[in-house]
Amino acid sequence: MTTPSAEANGNDERPVALVTGGGTGIGSACCRALAAEGFRVALHYRSSEESASKLAAELDGAFTVKADLGSTESIDALVREIKGSAGRVDVLVNNAGYNVNAPVLTMKLDDYDAVTSVARGTWYLTKMIVRRFMFRAGTGRIINISSVVGHTGNPGQIPYTMVKAALDAFTKSLAQELAGKEILVNSVAPGFIDTEMTEELPEEVRASILERIPQQRLGRPDEVADVVAFLATRGSYVNGTVLHVNGGMFGG
Repeated sequence: MTTPSAEANGNDERPVALVTGGGTGIGSACCRALAAEGFRVALHYRSSEESASKLAAELDGAFTVKADLGSTESIDALVREIKGSAGRVDVLVNNAGYNVNAPVLTMKLDDYDAVTSVARGTWYLTKMIVRRFMFRAGTGRIINISSVVGHTGNPGQIPYTMVKAALDAFTKSLAQELAGKEILVNSVAPGFIDTEMTEELPEEVRASILERIPQQRLGRPDEVADVVAFLATRGSYVNGTVLHVNGGMFGG
């Protein structure tokens, strides 16, 4: 996929990358990396309006879109907004996620539903982006951000690990459904990355995590974003696969 950055006749002709959960952590790093590759970034957020708006202001041509991925009506409104403001989506990065930490015996059903509703929303958003934009363009890239814990498991995070494992299955199935189309679907599965989420971990938990990582450090968001940018712009014969970015913790 080419990524022209020139503007023609006053209209921004750059390809558009939609990044869900783009206001913080890995999502914001993906927005920066894709902007550096020549994309106009549509930066989705649900509640982190301040950080999303600040980042969008830093990136040439970027704009924010708000939606609750647990609501199909909200997703429909997001798609209409992008249709009106940009008219295209060339790359979709399904990064948004939600987690509640609790053992299976104490986790409430509402918490389980809140975590898993994001998977439902990711499926629906992807469906609408493919239908409204990528099929018509005859090309596109879909990149799902899963997690190492979808492969290794993690105590106290059963719904989260279920969702992340499902994202990788979604990747493989969708790639097969879109066979013959120039729409490539891949997952990037980060390990433990130095973000706001891991900053809150107790020191003894961080120490136990580091013992499991051969490189003996947490990853950086930009190290995940570099792989996303590769899949978005190059990687033309990479399809239906899971790329692990975890410092050697798990090899797939």
